[in-house]
Amino acid sequence: MAEQLKNLYSKEFIEKLANKLFLSYADFEKENFINSIFDTYWQDLELKQRMRHIALILHKFLPFTYKKQLEILKEVKEKFTGLEAMVFQDFVEVFGLNDFPNSMNALEVFTINSSSEFAIRQFILKYENETMNQMKLWAKSPNEHLRRLASEGCRPRLPWAIALPKFKQNPAKALEIIELLKNDKCLYVQKSVANNLNDISKDNPQIVIDFVKQNIGKTKELDWICKHGSRTLLKKGNIEILSFFNFDKSHHINLTDFCYDKTILLNDDFNFSFEINSDEIIGNIRIEYVIYYLKSNNIHNKKVFMISQNEIKSNKKRFEKKQSFKNMTTRKHYLGKHFIAILINGVEVLKEEFYLNDTCN
Repeated sequence: MAEQLKNLYSKEFIEKLANKLFLSYADFEKENFINSIFDTYWQDLELKQRMRHIALILHKFLPFTYKKQLEILKEVKEKFTGLEAMVFQDFVEVFGLNDFPNSMNALEVFTINSSSEFAIRQFILKYENETMNQMKLWAKSPNEHLRRLASEGCRPRLPWAIALPKFKQNPAKALEIIELLKNDKCLYVQKSVANNLNDISKDNPQIVIDFVKQNIGKTKELDWICKHGSRTLLKKGNIEILSFFNFDKSHHINLTDFCYDKTILLNDDFNFSFEINSDEIIGNIRIEYVIYYLKSNNIHNKKVFMISQNEIKSNKKRFEKKQSFKNMTTRKHYLGKHFIAILINGVEVLKEEFYLNDTCN
């Protein structure tokens, strides 16, 4: 089983943090700090709850002004990177909302080899214009971490983070950042720009359609951003977006020899296979499959999965796939009739039923 993310904040991490704090602040109470972290509730806390807990305890054991606390934390942060280092940004989010200048400076430092994408959002909510002006400056920075923060921090629907309701309604300010970064040569930044566009497409699809229309075909990198930023629209079968990427022709393609499990047991895999063929070269094609999952209310919920999205330079190709029906925290399976469908360039060309049975039967 994969290690739980919350265990990034391990005993070793806390001890390392305490030791580095002691080097920067000679009167730091290391043992009391460690004991305060590992209280009776620690084991039940998830990742972001642990992050917040550490930030609160840090504040308690650094009895200084906010500015002085940041000076110490900036020294300590140099020894920490990645997701675990985001505890420093969380400290700013909790204790720095009334000190915009020092907080912006701290988030700029803390985002290097980590990310301030969560913390910056509270500042967008409180100081929208000032924060977005700061992010425009970061978008022009020579440092890729700051440029990426400018985009990632203003995503309307950033996962694990609070949403930005105003940007969901009107993403104009996020688009200003995207315009500054759309030709960035760094893949780290390009991915964020594409993810920002994809977020926008969920609430304002026409804005993203217009963006793609205006930017497709200019550079290889921008084409990638447009395509990756359109993935939700592609999955929804948006005709205009499909045509931009030449996924609009499927009349010449036949789907044959479809084989699938008519019944499966809970916790088993559902297996299926098929061939596509044509009298001519198949060409650019997007192939997906859909599982219509039976829900507790006896309604079927549609979930789309990718099979292939590329150019096929032959007149036939066979595919074999399987889908797990093991219960997970993110998906519970219900016994009864389900459906499997195949999409070719956004068009559903086949749909069949199958049954999920209990392992006890």
